[in-house]
Amino acid sequence: MIEHLDNGDLVGIVAEPIETQAVVRQLVRECAGAVVTFEGVVRDNLHGRRTRHLDYEAYIPMAVKMLRRVAAEAHVKFPDIDRVALIHRIGRLHVSETSVLVVVTAAHRAVAFDACRFGIDRIKTTVPIWKHEYFEDGDVWVEGVRPSLP
Repeated sequence: MIEHLDNGDLVGIVAEPIETQAVVRQLVRECAGAVVTFEGVVRDNLHGRRTRHLDYEAYIPMAVKMLRRVAAEAHVKFPDIDRVALIHRIGRLHVSETSVLVVVTAAHRAVAFDACRFGIDRIKTTVPIWKHEYFEDGDVWVEGVRPSLP
């Protein structure tokens, strides 16, 4: 479910496909001259091993809490941004499907690009989401940085 924060930001852990343009439409206001999006998509291989699909799991209450925290951090670090969306999908995903979406709106592009990169980097290092990759010849849990609990 996508949560609408009081400042217009959106955060969420969802099981259904992520609709990027629908999210962008919810964020954009007249003050925005820039919309920067990052979509992480399932690629067809990892280190030469052919990917069949991925399964994402999350500790949802903590993941949503941490997404809220990342959005708040982005506003502190980049006070000129307007709104942020941080959405991650869980469940089974196939090649080319979007697993994570970060959207930042701002009056100007430079700060929007910087905040977008900050958002995805913080998601990867702080949000408790785990990826299980299935290949033609086996499977592996992909280790990420384990978040420290508050």
